Amino acid sequence: MSSFTEVRPSVLQVAPPASVQHKRRRNVFLFPQSSNMAPSRRTKRVVASQPGFLNLKSSSGAAGLPSIRRKRVNKNKKKNWNKHSDINDVTEFLEDVRHQERTIGGLLSDKSDDNLFFLDVGQPKKAEQKVAEPVDGKKRKGKAVRPLRIDLILQHDSLVPPPKDVLAYQQPNAKKLRRIGQKAEQLAAKGVVPRRQKQLLNRRPADRTAKKAVTEANNNPDREYYDIWGQECESKDTADPWYLQQTGKKRVKRPEKLNEKPSVLPAVEVIAPGGSYNPDFFSHQALLQEAHEVEVKKQKEEDKIERQLAVNKEHIATEETILREQVEGLVEEENEEEAPNEEEEGVAVGAITVAEKKTERQRKKERAYKVKEQLRQANRYQNDKRQQLFQLRSIKTSIKQEEQETKDKQKQRKAKQEAQKAQPRRLGKLKFKAQDMEVQLSDELAGSLRQLKPEGSVLKDRFKSLQKRNLIEPRERAKFKRRLKLKYVEKRAFREIT
Repeated sequence: MSSFTEVRPSVLQVAPPASVQHKRRRNVFLFPQSSNMAPSRRTKRVVASQPGFLNLKSSSGAAGLPSIRRKRVNKNKKKNWNKHSDINDVTEFLEDVRHQERTIGGLLSDKSDDNLFFLDVGQPKKAEQKVAEPVDGKKRKGKAVRPLRIDLILQHDSLVPPPKDVLAYQQPNAKKLRRIGQKAEQLAAKGVVPRRQKQLLNRRPADRTAKKAVTEANNNPDREYYDIWGQECESKDTADPWYLQQTGKKRVKRPEKLNEKPSVLPAVEVIAPGGSYNPDFFSHQALLQEAHEVEVKKQKEEDKIERQLAVNKEHIATEETILREQVEGLVEEENEEEAPNEEEEGVAVGAITVAEKKTERQRKKERAYKVKEQLRQANRYQNDKRQQLFQLRSIKTSIKQEEQETKDKQKQRKAKQEAQKAQPRRLGKLKFKAQDMEVQLSDELAGSLRQLKPEGSVLKDRFKSLQKRNLIEPRERAKFKRRLKLKYVEKRAFREIT
């Protein structure tokens, strides 16, 4: 078998053995070696002319191949760094570091020899397996149970420890609780008992010796009779108040304000003696006088409103005043010449005066005067303090008078508050209006109950009493407003008659 040579585009070498030639036939051409060898350039041309030749070097002058030029990029700009920079070596290095951390738990350079190598002493001897005890009379045959493949796949095979969960170690209000604990330790060192602990110690201890009553059976004929309409069990009053408060069974304390009546007036007021069906002469006259004063007061209020709404005759328009208003502005007056002079005077008065600059001598004089005035005020204050030592009696007397005036004002305020309790308050937008007094004149009096004429209404009297005692707000009768207009139509029967 003749030898062959391997020809490449740039180098001529000896061909490898025949056992290796079949692996490189796609990009290698073989031809017999001759004694008459052509120059290297001719050999290159011959090889390049062969069909299926793959040129490894790019030549700009080769026919049929486009010229590939390197793209020129300005790398001074930051936006072109990541786009046109080759970072493959960095990514490969980082990936290699991650691979080492996953597989061996760190870098190979940081590991010791004991962790990387081991001494091979041959195949270890198999330990004698102990015979397992039979379970339920059956013997287990075969090899030991191995974990399933799916379980092995799901196992964590990376040696990189999981990241620490910061939220799992955080405690709400940790700084506040730490500060409270430190303060409690300081108080405990001083021997001071906290207020919370004092309340727990002072709490009434529960009677643990008392046993619960054993409930009897419902079918026991000798069990006591239970009255469902009787008083409730008083267990809540005898139980521990702390337990009732924490379990929500403690009764809500009724506010003291709800125990007070809204008014001190009685529900039913007794009428004056003059309102009797057969009254005494003097008591009847006193009642008439009271009713008279009420009517006079109402009349005065009506007269006051009429005076306020009355129209003054001088303000009523006449023909002369109407004509004067219509002609006003049409007749030229001689006051136009005087207007500019007034404006000039106003400008002169409103001119801004510039303050003259003070000299150094004037400033020193002002400072000295201020210091002198402050000293005078201080001396006067000290003299007043000394004089007060000789006025102790008068000061004590004035203090006693002020205290007495304060007490008198407190008494007046309390008396006013007590008087207001008997008066109706303003509960709504309307004020309370007392009903008219039910009184009969002298000629309307009857000598017996049979001839007595009724006065007023019981329902209206009760309604006014509720308003007067501040139980309901004063109200007015709702006004009915008709939506549709009434239409009067004559019926046929009425039309025939008329």
